[in-house]
Amino acid sequence: MVASELALGLAERGHEIHIVSYATPFRLRSFNQNVYIHEVEIASYPLFKYPPYALNLATTLADIHEQYNFDLIHAHYAVPHAASSFLAKQILRNDKLKIITTLHGTDITLVGADKSFHRVIKFSMEESDGITAVSNYLRKKTLKEFDIKQNIEVIYNFIDTKKNADKYEDCARDKYAPNGEKILMHASNFRPVKRVSDVVRIFERVRRKIPAKLLLIGEGPERLFIKQLVKDMELTEHVWFLGQQDYIEHLLSCADIFILPSEQESFGLVALEAHACGVPVVGAETGGLPEVVRHNQTGYLFPVGEVAMMADKTISLLSDEKLYAKFKANARHRAKSLFDIKLIIPQYEAYYERILSQ
Repeated sequence: MVASELALGLAERGHEIHIVSYATPFRLRSFNQNVYIHEVEIASYPLFKYPPYALNLATTLADIHEQYNFDLIHAHYAVPHAASSFLAKQILRNDKLKIITTLHGTDITLVGADKSFHRVIKFSMEESDGITAVSNYLRKKTLKEFDIKQNIEVIYNFIDTKKNADKYEDCARDKYAPNGEKILMHASNFRPVKRVSDVVRIFERVRRKIPAKLLLIGEGPERLFIKQLVKDMELTEHVWFLGQQDYIEHLLSCADIFILPSEQESFGLVALEAHACGVPVVGAETGGLPEVVRHNQTGYLFPVGEVAMMADKTISLLSDEKLYAKFKANARHRAKSLFDIKLIIPQYEAYYERILSQ
């Protein structure tokens, strides 16, 4: 999503952008005259069990460069994209072509922890002409885990706050909360690290004090387990499973509180999306999330697993209209003043220029 919005924002500023992916990103399905989309053909290779996507990507990058002669490759994730970009540069034998790698977190916190990937990730970063990370937390973790000597520029994730605030102001709350109940929301890929079971337990505690509904957005390996947990806790009629949603903005304006108790968040983009819609966040004080959510101002953050504390603060916030209105205003202001697309895209633009001038 971030790469797509960055591409569209740069295109609007007059740059020629080429998106290279195995499929067209969902946010780029409308036409833009400065955006070219190239799908990587994933051909089968009879000697191996799996198609060699990284090699196909490198070949595609080299072919596109020969046709369009672009200035730099911006690789999102070190593996495989930065590695494929390096290989494409070697195929082209073009030292002037620059590679910038953006670390979003998974390649460092998960893949990087696997020793079989550690070496290639480190190599890919060291061979990049520039490296960015989406939070100070991720920058520090990368420097520690991989002993990178290069400078890592922190450029935060971003969002179009005007679109979130204006376009989806009105939500059909009656569908989910027909009797005026408060709405709690969570969105994730339902992996264990997201601790969705904690979301359900927090919600159960909140319902003891306040009439409420829970909206769960996303798909993933723990979804069936969570559905069973909801059933076992006799919450089925109060919980909505909404599946995968490409545009979460349509739903966020329904929420009163967003719950994010993850074990790990390199940035917490979904928390930023919630703030842009004026939704306070209650979650875990982990990773880069404290750089997005300001404790006691735009939400509450507690140590991982502190379900009771998260529930208690959710109850107190929902029970105090004046305090809630203050948090809601603070959340929107923080999103707009620090993370708006109009603030962040010029930072990327300036970074591109600096790398190209080296």
